[in-house]
Amino acid sequence: MLMNATHLKGLVIRATDGDLGSVDQFYFDDETWAIRYLTVETGGWLGGRRVLISPISVVHTDWQAKRLDVALTKRQVEKSPDIDTHQPVSRQHEAAYLGYYGYPSYWGGPYLWGPAFYPAGLASPAPASAEAMAERIGRESADSHLRSTEAVTGYNIEAADGEIGHVDGFLVDDEAWAIRYIEVATRNWWPGKKVLFSPAWIERVSWMESKVYVGLSREAIKNGPEYVESTPITREYENQLYVHYGRPPYWLREAEHKSSLSLSGV
Repeated sequence: MLMNATHLKGLVIRATDGDLGSVDQFYFDDETWAIRYLTVETGGWLGGRRVLISPISVVHTDWQAKRLDVALTKRQVEKSPDIDTHQPVSRQHEAAYLGYYGYPSYWGGPYLWGPAFYPAGLASPAPASAEAMAERIGRESADSHLRSTEAVTGYNIEAADGEIGHVDGFLVDDEAWAIRYIEVATRNWWPGKKVLFSPAWIERVSWMESKVYVGLSREAIKNGPEYVESTPITREYENQLYVHYGRPPYWLREAEHKSSLSLSGV
């Protein structure tokens, strides 16, 4: 299901033995646009400490109850490695975090979640020894590709022939935990109109200039399907979007990958 990231913010995170806190923001991978971590406000029980929760641990999303259930205990989260969520998260920090929970590295394979298409495919934790964790951390470089959705919101969008607006939000696939679309506010052009485009169409992001460069013309965007936040995103709407922009949809690419896997016997 595709959900606006604003609807994910504030969801209660429930461990197997009680509530952990609520979702504050997201860290996504700026190469694949997959959401790697949720930042959780833990409230009083951890003295206000913020923690990271990986989508790998999510077992159920209850949209009616506005809750995410995770396969973790409160003690596991309490003893998890400290990460300053106000600072960039390094690959070494990630290695320590994943090693603590016994999860494999998502950067260790060819798919959105490394060796798997979805984070649930990595959810078989195997406790790591202190020596194994130290070795794993030592192997990793300090480079990471994580960005905060909160920080990127507001970035200007540059089309092939000029500015078109700014990043106003994100549409998230709650199975793959990937940002499928970027929500663009174009009110400087057409008051009230919002449009969507896929991160796959981005040519580059200038973090220094706070700009996103997309390989689409302003005219194409002007005539594209309008996005209305109160209207659910259907596959019919998505098809209209991809047909309009003349781009292959992500679900066809993923189906091709899965087909090649089955043919190779993997």
